Amino acid sequence: MEIDVMTLDAEKAGRAELPKELFGAMPRPDIIARVVHWQLAKRRAGTHKTKGMGEVQGTTKKPYRQKGTGNARQGSLRAPQFRTGGVVHGPVVREHAYSLNKKVRRLGLVFALSQKALEGKVVILDSVEGVGKTKELNSKLRKLGWGKTLFVDSVVDKNFARASRNLVGIDILPVAGANVYDIVDHDTLAITSAGLKALTRRLAGDRTRGESVA
Repeated sequence: MEIDVMTLDAEKAGRAELPKELFGAMPRPDIIARVVHWQLAKRRAGTHKTKGMGEVQGTTKKPYRQKGTGNARQGSLRAPQFRTGGVVHGPVVREHAYSLNKKVRRLGLVFALSQKALEGKVVILDSVEGVGKTKELNSKLRKLGWGKTLFVDSVVDKNFARASRNLVGIDILPVAGANVYDIVDHDTLAITSAGLKALTRRLAGDRTRGESVA
């Protein structure tokens, strides 16, 4: 599948071939969702915590005698039924990450790329170099009519990254960091010519060596 190579000035700079094995697959939303859930689970800090009955501060003395008061028997003011008591079965510090097969992670990335291509939201850029000011980049993006956009390059250009970091919804990633969640979370996927070659090599290598891709 061939598409035009564009510049940030909205001019054509040639043609590029999108590899069918990366951009021509029939997307499966269930696989994409599995990879997104896996990524989000890995990002969770897992630092939520409540204190149990043995952790809250308070006296260990029995509130009142066992019998003869007419009240229900109580053994501690740190019990969960009291306002200052501990929490029963509350959240504890834990790891939310879980494992996902490498093959599924690779398929998720291929399906996310194919979904963007199917929607016509994949753009191949000649280069992102030469843009170092936020105002300049914002003007170019407005001219192109792009909203939330993810740029993918073989190596992140420092000047472009500096210019884009104050623009809401504009992100740039190296090919090594391209992932399903960020691709799905942005409206437009802009890949540089160098980034397209590097992405093709990465996924081809992952297919033969079974490396992680998400």
